Amino acid sequence: MGIVRAAEDVEAGVPVAGAGGGGGGEVTAPLLRHCGKDDEECKIRDKAEEASECGSDGRRDGGSLRMLLLSTAVAVCGSFEFGTCVGYSAPTQSGIVDELGLSISEFAIFGSILTIGAMIGAVTSGRLADFLGRKMTMRISATICIFGWLSILLAKSAIMLYFGRILLGFSTGVLSYVVPVFIAEIAPKNLRGGLGTSNQLLICSGSSATYIIGALVAWRNLVLVGLVPCVLLLAGLFFIPESPRWLANVGREKEFHTSLQKLRGEDADISEEAIEIKEYIESLRSFPKARLQDLFLSKNIYAVIVGVGLMVFQQLGGINGVGFYASYIFSSAGLSGKLGTILIGIIQIPITFFGAILMDRSGRRVLLMVSASGTFLGCFLTGISFYLKAHGLFPEWVPTLALSGILVYIGTYSIGMGPVPWVVMSEIFSINMKAIGGSLVTLVSWLGSFAISYSFNFLMDWSSAGTFFMFSAASLVTVLFVAKLVPETKGRTLEEIQDSLNCRR
Repeated sequence: MGIVRAAEDVEAGVPVAGAGGGGGGEVTAPLLRHCGKDDEECKIRDKAEEASECGSDGRRDGGSLRMLLLSTAVAVCGSFEFGTCVGYSAPTQSGIVDELGLSISEFAIFGSILTIGAMIGAVTSGRLADFLGRKMTMRISATICIFGWLSILLAKSAIMLYFGRILLGFSTGVLSYVVPVFIAEIAPKNLRGGLGTSNQLLICSGSSATYIIGALVAWRNLVLVGLVPCVLLLAGLFFIPESPRWLANVGREKEFHTSLQKLRGEDADISEEAIEIKEYIESLRSFPKARLQDLFLSKNIYAVIVGVGLMVFQQLGGINGVGFYASYIFSSAGLSGKLGTILIGIIQIPITFFGAILMDRSGRRVLLMVSASGTFLGCFLTGISFYLKAHGLFPEWVPTLALSGILVYIGTYSIGMGPVPWVVMSEIFSINMKAIGGSLVTLVSWLGSFAISYSFNFLMDWSSAGTFFMFSAASLVTVLFVAKLVPETKGRTLEEIQDSLNCRR
């Protein structure tokens, strides 16, 4: 829940949307080229690429745009699916617990076991996508997801719920990597940012739809919201081409040219872009293979501290506890759980879109500190509401404070602490360390997600107020961490960022 990212992640070769990973502990970078501001060769190629993408009158070929948009629309069905999987437990807790008689501990396992499956999916996604191709990997993930949803739909016991949930988690872990990679690899450079943003918007749309519809229908019926995008993804994959960059990487030359031609238009000149793709593939192969222990060398350790630190604080702020158990939080505070989850669903999408606009205007550090300050305030208000309830003070204020606190928390998280850590992480690792660095950071994120989502109900039983005061304290420490250690990367080339990191080591 709430793991939000911008298009820069994909361009830098790092998985997005919650988790992504490479097989065997490595994340496979998308086959995209990065250029410095003064790279003349890149400027020449950029012009050639622009010429190949547009007709002689400067307008994009309508056929190419239709196929490109269709391919993106099909792929982001996987993003929507990601959102439905993550959001499912929030509006369904009371229904599942009442019908199947689950204990707090059993539902805590149901809520958190998704992250176990996602970790497995994350660390295998790179190898699957490289060996089987982007389309086949999405097809397999959608099929596994269908079996997961059917297991939940037909569940008569906790075991069937767990089995279905872990299948959903595995599929989510794979989709969170392969979908943004596929979009980045099919998109021309001038549309890559906008198309990449669609991945995150559909993740938010999926979770929001689950929150809103889940407040209105029974938990078994809500399964249909998850099944529909799986079916659309499976059907749509028959009508779109494979990633041309993957085809080039595995040496399928004829299919590579056919795929690229479909995406750019039948009349487009793809010769320059095809040459560029092949040359970049060769340049990737020239880099030495990175090892895990290389991350802890003096030249890389600062980036590791920043990347891992941001992920740890992102999770310690409690986002997965709030996201997985929103209905329970609202009902505990004396509010309608249905109303609360509907409101969360409504505010997520516009605020996420607003955050994407702010990211390149205000800078990463400012957005992180403002966001962490907001999550501090939101958790603090929620903690006060539970404190007042526990001591029988000002009972009329308890629901208002709880609702205000959670909405402030979700809103401010979505503009900064959700997306920005992933953007910063994608920018601070050197190009040969991006894959393994991204894998480590992603694993830390999923581990933190599991720890918080599993322990949240137990913490709430211990002290509802204390739980949110702890989250607010973690948010306050986050502000100090960002102010002291996180570099500003806005408006800098990747080479300039590396130079600034070298100066701080």
